[in-house]
Amino acid sequence: MRFSHRASLFGACSIFLSSVAFGHVTLDGGEVLSGSYYKAVFTVPHGCEGSPTVRIRVRIPDGVTSVKPQARAGWKLATVKSKLATPIDNGHGGKITEGVTEVSWSGGPLPDDQFEEFKIQMKLPEINTQTSTDATLYFPVVQECAKGVTRWIEVPKAGRSSHDYRAPAPALKLRAK
Repeated sequence: MRFSHRASLFGACSIFLSSVAFGHVTLDGGEVLSGSYYKAVFTVPHGCEGSPTVRIRVRIPDGVTSVKPQARAGWKLATVKSKLATPIDNGHGGKITEGVTEVSWSGGPLPDDQFEEFKIQMKLPEINTQTSTDATLYFPVVQECAKGVTRWIEVPKAGRSSHDYRAPAPALKLRAK
């Protein structure tokens, strides 16, 4: 009887924790090598409290280059380019001075009872191994619905984790090569 009670408790906890994690816009991968090319897959698990999602905006972190979003059928794709605060070496003797700072998909719609994946290929920044062995990039996402908006933009302060926030920004951990 004791085993059955523990198994039931474990099952209930697993369902609760998976539903909490599933409620957020997430980024596949979790941890990748710095300086590598990466295909980011942002999963939008539902709309906004019954209302369909009609627009997704992803802010691209500083240092990320060669941003190429994937088009989605039924969605209009747009990018915003801005001058970089600090030019980046392009690896061929030149400097990159402008880059994509935001990607958005609008239209859809994505009904509340369905999920969708939005993809962006990019080159990740190199970690300076003299000052750090790893780093975390945050990709704030704004999910606009027919009725309402959810801003997945919270970036953890020092000593805290994404689990401490209601609407954390999707995160990607970079490992030094």
